Amino acid sequence: MKPFIPVVRALIRGDDGVLILKRSRDSATNPSMWELPGGKPDGGETLDEALSREVHEETGLEIRPMHVLGAFEQVFPEKVSVNIIFSTEFRGDVPKISSEHEDWCWFRGGEMDFSPWLREFKNKNPWLFEHPRPR
Repeated sequence: MKPFIPVVRALIRGDDGVLILKRSRDSATNPSMWELPGGKPDGGETLDEALSREVHEETGLEIRPMHVLGAFEQVFPEKVSVNIIFSTEFRGDVPKISSEHEDWCWFRGGEMDFSPWLREFKNKNPWLFEHPRPR
Protein backbone atom coordinates (compact mmCIF):
# COMPACT_ATOMS: atom_id res chain seq x y z
CA MET A 1 0.00 0.00 0.00
CA LYS A 2 1.28 3.47 -0.91
CA PRO A 3 1.65 6.07 1.86
CA PHE A 4 -0.75 9.02 1.94
CA ILE A 5 1.11 12.36 2.04
CA PRO A 6 -0.89 15.44 3.15
CA VAL A 7 -0.34 18.62 1.14
CA VAL A 8 -2.04 21.90 2.08
CA ARG A 9 -3.15 24.31 -0.67
CA ALA A 10 -4.45 27.89 -0.57
CA LEU A 11 -7.29 29.19 -2.72
CA ILE A 12 -6.34 32.88 -2.80
CA ARG A 13 -9.04 34.96 -4.48
CA GLY A 14 -8.03 38.45 -5.49
CA ASP A 15 -9.90 41.15 -7.37
CA ASP A 16 -8.53 39.72 -10.64
CA GLY A 17 -9.20 36.01 -10.01
CA VAL A 18 -7.56 33.07 -8.25
CA LEU A 19 -3.79 33.00 -7.73
CA ILE A 20 -2.18 30.04 -9.50
CA LEU A 21 1.50 29.17 -9.85
CA LYS A 22 3.27 27.29 -12.65
CA ARG A 23 5.60 24.57 -11.35
CA SER A 24 9.20 24.64 -12.50
CA ARG A 25 9.84 22.53 -15.60
CA ASP A 26 12.39 20.46 -13.66
CA SER A 27 10.04 19.71 -10.76
CA ALA A 28 9.79 16.04 -9.73
CA THR A 29 5.98 16.30 -9.56
CA ASN A 30 3.69 18.01 -12.06
CA PRO A 31 6.44 19.85 -14.00
CA SER A 32 5.28 22.97 -15.87
CA MET A 33 1.70 22.50 -14.61
CA TRP A 34 -0.40 25.14 -12.86
CA GLU A 35 -1.37 24.68 -9.21
CA LEU A 36 -2.46 26.50 -6.08
CA PRO A 37 0.31 27.58 -3.70
CA GLY A 38 1.08 25.27 -0.78
CA GLY A 39 3.08 22.26 0.28
CA LYS A 40 3.74 19.60 2.89
CA PRO A 41 3.67 20.27 6.64
CA ASP A 42 6.95 20.07 8.52
CA GLY A 43 7.10 17.92 11.65
CA GLY A 44 4.97 19.35 14.45
CA GLU A 45 3.19 21.95 12.30
CA THR A 46 -0.57 22.22 12.19
CA LEU A 47 -2.15 22.34 8.74
CA ASP A 48 -2.89 26.06 9.00
CA GLU A 49 0.66 26.82 10.18
CA ALA A 50 2.07 24.80 7.28
CA LEU A 51 -0.19 26.54 4.78
CA SER A 52 0.76 30.02 6.00
CA ARG A 53 4.47 29.16 5.90
CA GLU A 54 4.34 27.50 2.47
CA VAL A 55 2.35 30.33 0.87
CA HIS A 56 4.74 32.92 2.29
CA GLU A 57 7.76 30.93 1.04
CA GLU A 58 6.25 30.51 -2.44
CA THR A 59 4.64 33.94 -2.94
CA GLY A 60 5.66 36.36 -0.20
CA LEU A 61 1.98 36.82 0.69
CA GLU A 62 0.58 36.67 4.22
CA ILE A 63 -2.58 34.55 4.46
CA ARG A 64 -5.11 33.43 7.02
CA PRO A 65 -6.68 30.00 6.37
CA MET A 66 -10.46 30.14 6.77
CA HIS A 67 -12.25 26.89 5.76
CA VAL A 68 -11.47 23.55 4.13
CA LEU A 69 -13.03 23.55 0.65
CA GLY A 70 -12.15 20.00 -0.31
CA ALA A 71 -9.48 17.34 -0.62
CA PHE A 72 -8.30 15.70 -3.83
CA GLU A 73 -5.88 12.81 -4.34
CA GLN A 74 -3.16 12.48 -6.91
CA VAL A 75 -1.64 9.00 -7.24
CA PHE A 76 2.09 8.73 -7.92
CA PRO A 77 4.10 5.51 -8.34
CA GLU A 78 5.45 5.68 -4.79
CA LYS A 79 2.78 7.69 -2.88
CA VAL A 80 -0.68 9.24 -2.87
CA SER A 81 -0.68 12.99 -2.41
CA VAL A 82 -3.80 14.26 -0.61
CA ASN A 83 -4.25 17.95 -1.48
CA ILE A 84 -6.35 19.74 1.15
CA ILE A 85 -7.63 23.04 -0.24
CA PHE A 86 -8.38 25.95 2.12
CA SER A 87 -10.18 29.20 1.44
CA THR A 88 -8.03 32.09 2.64
CA GLU A 89 -7.85 35.78 3.30
CA PHE A 90 -4.60 37.45 2.28
CA ARG A 91 -2.49 40.55 2.58
CA GLY A 92 -0.03 41.66 -0.01
CA ASP A 93 0.02 42.84 -3.56
CA VAL A 94 2.09 41.25 -6.28
CA PRO A 95 3.34 37.73 -5.52
CA LYS A 96 7.09 37.13 -5.56
CA ILE A 97 7.44 33.49 -6.58
CA SER A 98 10.12 31.12 -5.34
CA SER A 99 12.43 28.94 -7.44
CA GLU A 100 9.88 26.09 -7.20
CA HIS A 101 7.77 27.93 -9.77
CA GLU A 102 8.41 29.72 -13.03
CA ASP A 103 5.30 31.88 -13.40
CA TRP A 104 2.09 33.05 -11.71
CA CYS A 105 -1.20 34.63 -12.72
CA TRP A 106 -4.62 35.66 -11.46
CA PHE A 107 -6.83 33.05 -13.16
CA ARG A 108 -10.47 33.91 -14.01
CA GLY A 109 -11.44 31.14 -16.40
CA GLY A 110 -10.45 29.17 -19.44
CA GLU A 111 -8.23 26.17 -19.96
CA MET A 112 -4.68 25.80 -18.71
CA ASP A 113 -2.39 22.86 -18.08
CA PHE A 114 -3.52 22.28 -14.48
CA SER A 115 -2.10 19.60 -12.21
CA PRO A 116 -4.54 16.63 -12.16
CA TRP A 117 -5.87 17.30 -8.64
CA LEU A 118 -6.45 21.00 -9.43
CA ARG A 119 -8.27 20.14 -12.67
CA GLU A 120 -10.61 17.87 -10.67
CA PHE A 121 -11.15 20.50 -7.95
CA LYS A 122 -11.82 23.24 -10.56
CA ASN A 123 -14.27 21.04 -12.48
CA LYS A 124 -16.25 20.31 -9.29
CA ASN A 125 -16.15 23.95 -8.09
CA PRO A 126 -16.10 26.15 -11.21
CA TRP A 127 -17.78 29.09 -9.46
CA LEU A 128 -14.70 29.52 -7.24
CA PHE A 129 -12.60 30.30 -10.33
CA GLU A 130 -15.01 32.52 -12.25
CA HIS A 131 -15.58 35.41 -9.86
CA PRO A 132 -13.32 37.85 -8.08
CA ARG A 133 -13.17 37.71 -4.31
CA PRO A 134 -16.24 38.87 -2.38
CA ARG A 135 -16.10 42.38 -1.01
